[in-house]
Amino acid sequence: MGTATRSRPPSPPPPSRGPDHTDLVSVPDTDPRALAADLTATVAGEVRFDAAHRAMWSADASNYRRVPIGVVSPRDDADVEAALAVCRAHGVPVLPRGAGTSIAGQAVNTAVVLDFVRHMHGILEIDPVARTARVQPGLVLDALRDAVRPHGLTFGPDPSTHNRCTLGGMIGNNACGSHSVAWGKTVDNVVALDVLTYRGERLTVGSGPSTGAIPDQLRALGERYAPAVRAGFPDLTRRVSGYNLDQLLPGRVDLAKALVGTEGTCATVLAATVRLVESPPARALAVLGFPDAYCAADHVLTVREHRPLTIEGMDAGLIAALRAANPLERASRALPPGGGWLYVETGGATVAEAEAGAHAVAAALKPHGATSVVVSEPAVMKALWRIREDGAGIVTRLPDGGEAWPGWEDAAVPPEKLGAYLRAFDELLAAHGRRGVYYGHFGDGCVHVRIDFDLLTRGGIAAFRRFLIDAADLVVAHGGSLSGEHGDGQARAELLPRMYPSRIIEGFAEFKGIWDPDDRMNPGRVVRPARLDEDLRIFVGTPNITDAPQLAFGHDQGSFARATRRCLGVGKCVTATGGVMCPSYRATGEEMHSTRGRARLLFEMANGQVITGGWESPEVAEALDLCLSCKGCKRDCPVGVDMAAYKTEYLAQRYQNRRRPASHYSMGALPRWLRMVGGLPAGVVEALNAAARGPLAGMVKKLSGIDERRSIPPIAPRTFTAAFRAARHRRRGSGRRGRLLLWPDTFTDHFDPAIAVDAVLVLESLGYRVEIPPRAVCCGLTWTSTGQVDAARSVLRRSLHTIEPWLTAGVPVVGLEPSCTAALRADGAELLPGEPRAGRLADGVRTFAELLAEHVGELSHAVAVPGVKALVQVHCHQHAELGTEADGAVLAALGADVEVLDSGCCGLAGNFGFEKGHYEVSMACAERVLLPAVRAADAAVVVVADGFSCRTQLRQAGTREPMHLAQLAARTLGLQPL
Repeated sequence: MGTATRSRPPSPPPPSRGPDHTDLVSVPDTDPRALAADLTATVAGEVRFDAAHRAMWSADASNYRRVPIGVVSPRDDADVEAALAVCRAHGVPVLPRGAGTSIAGQAVNTAVVLDFVRHMHGILEIDPVARTARVQPGLVLDALRDAVRPHGLTFGPDPSTHNRCTLGGMIGNNACGSHSVAWGKTVDNVVALDVLTYRGERLTVGSGPSTGAIPDQLRALGERYAPAVRAGFPDLTRRVSGYNLDQLLPGRVDLAKALVGTEGTCATVLAATVRLVESPPARALAVLGFPDAYCAADHVLTVREHRPLTIEGMDAGLIAALRAANPLERASRALPPGGGWLYVETGGATVAEAEAGAHAVAAALKPHGATSVVVSEPAVMKALWRIREDGAGIVTRLPDGGEAWPGWEDAAVPPEKLGAYLRAFDELLAAHGRRGVYYGHFGDGCVHVRIDFDLLTRGGIAAFRRFLIDAADLVVAHGGSLSGEHGDGQARAELLPRMYPSRIIEGFAEFKGIWDPDDRMNPGRVVRPARLDEDLRIFVGTPNITDAPQLAFGHDQGSFARATRRCLGVGKCVTATGGVMCPSYRATGEEMHSTRGRARLLFEMANGQVITGGWESPEVAEALDLCLSCKGCKRDCPVGVDMAAYKTEYLAQRYQNRRRPASHYSMGALPRWLRMVGGLPAGVVEALNAAARGPLAGMVKKLSGIDERRSIPPIAPRTFTAAFRAARHRRRGSGRRGRLLLWPDTFTDHFDPAIAVDAVLVLESLGYRVEIPPRAVCCGLTWTSTGQVDAARSVLRRSLHTIEPWLTAGVPVVGLEPSCTAALRADGAELLPGEPRAGRLADGVRTFAELLAEHVGELSHAVAVPGVKALVQVHCHQHAELGTEADGAVLAALGADVEVLDSGCCGLAGNFGFEKGHYEVSMACAERVLLPAVRAADAAVVVVADGFSCRTQLRQAGTREPMHLAQLAARTLGLQPL
């Protein structure tokens, strides 16, 4: 093709406008209120021009930010036509958008955004004989794959965002994914498209004959440009940059494939007919370890000879970043030794056949020095694949905590040149004084990388521009493409003249002009592009709020603004299944209630341009109101967004020296009220419980900010601590294994003291001497979650002083309530940074399961009631901060037949589910998986729920009485009756 010797145009001049320019697209003087009114009168779907939605749709997963004019969620084709007609009448641009996970900036613009995810997400037809499906543009890829799986089929392209990306977005970006070595890019799997132009013309296009002005002009264009296309397009499978003019070559015209990858700049897709492929019934994964990523890349062609389904590559930097971000991560331990890895997936009719293929690959690479592991167990494979799929988020934080960004995200070179390209690329990074972590589709020569660009200063942005220009020249010199997967958008479109001759660039302009002569479809992308160093989100996000944070934000260098930059927009939180994040989004389907939506609003609040109210912003208050503070995002988000901490900071700042909601005084200070009640005689406590069930309960709930449909949990007539101290004369454990300090958390002590009694029985049976603090202690969680940070600090500091003798002596502290134990392990550093006792407590606290896991052999021999069947509901904070590995080991040692529910948050989440206005969302969270699973379980099945919130939700839903692990252990060990 001669691309390596093609002359280069001079570097573009420095930007004429500042990098914070946000109005590049020319929009006529249109009154947005009139536009919104006309759209509302015409469109059946939602029309949202408010500040919150404009803020949330102002960014995708790229470096870029453009505030849209408004967001329209059409319900059907007629709505799309109506919306286009109104926009045409007002002369405003339009941007069709999918899941908003684009990395090149093509999903943001100053335009009316058409959001297809909310309503237009149906499967219109499946033809298993023809192996095709007809779908709407908002359909999530995994929904299609699930629907066609019973037919033994799948849709081949599978980006790492497969559980939230849409077919329309995949068509817009010409998405690929890990299986492209077997099944190609999206363009290879599109049969026909139903489209609507900005001028209102509807067409169905494909490879068959079609007539009309647009098809005729496109065929003529293909004939005129055929020589230039044959000479100027690089010969590689992962060319995604530019338009697909090669699909207009005489004799092979396919207008549907020509539209794939046009990034919404030409027409709006209303429906797509896509090709399906046979999916092997069984799969196996060979993970190959090499000394470094270069060596892994050098051996890609040898692996390709075995015709696997995938050949994915990872650098050691990704694994280091993963382990730094998530110390609880376990899957990477299964990787074979090495500094660079290849994931090679094989398929077969049986597991044995798939495994044989994986072993053959491993054997072929062994003489080249590759280490290997072969796995076929689905859970293990899923855990290993999660490392690769979360790469885009993981590497936004370097192993040392530094920030890294997209920008030079997914260039592709011929696979045989990949090793040489990576070596030269690392030399380029070093020459520019930059660091990067990469991974990608090595089998197709495509590399993803995140780089520590300085996007906060003008000097840094100038350096960013220089690097991208040099990187573009480097990939072209290796016969490659600027983009091998994610498209051009704003990140690369300006660089297209460095890859293509001027004649091809002219062809791109003509192609767009045929489809969109008014240049109103996502303007400034691909053709007449915006500058790559303008509209940079991070620069624009320079904080407007400078208040000193109430929390330490130790992982973000003490900066709340830096914390709000964590969310890059990869959108793992906008999924329907798996993990804990984000329960309120799964209940409502609203972007505002996703981790990403909230992070966007906080980011915009910090810069003050669209969300202007600062800590008083009603938009942010509305979004955070339905945040359960479950901490699921802290574990599940690849970037480690901790929305619970952000909500605490927001509430602390918003209500500083101001009157708070009633629930903050009632439930936020719950430990204080319970300590008062705990000193009352048992008869008085019983009377209070009766009153909480009687006529006065409604008034109490109203004054306390509790939803009237909630029952107030009954308080135990006698606390565990009172009973323990009263019985201190009795003989304790032998103490042969040493002392333990049992942390008597508020919930266990005052509501479920029987749990602590059983815990003591089990611990003493193992030879420990169990002790408790001499007075009440508290982790401060209820004050923290309601933003009463000063009170939380005071409470925790007092508790640390109380248990200081045990901390000094190195006595382990055992927690029974997951939320409190997680707070002891993680919150101390945020509330009391630099306090050595908080650090010692964090290091010394253990869950009940973690302690028992040290004695699994002894437990298994002591089991008196084996074979108990159990459903396990994992508390959200345990999922986020503590992990469940020890629980699994203990339950196995106890001989329990266990099913751990993938149910996410129970929905109660401390005070959240009790607060007025939260009941519906709370119950929707529980009804998603937890409550149906418990109802369907046999009556003999034990429901294990260590969290007080989880147990309360189950009790109030009228299902059955749940157990704590301590209770199950006491019964299976014969210490208590089952």
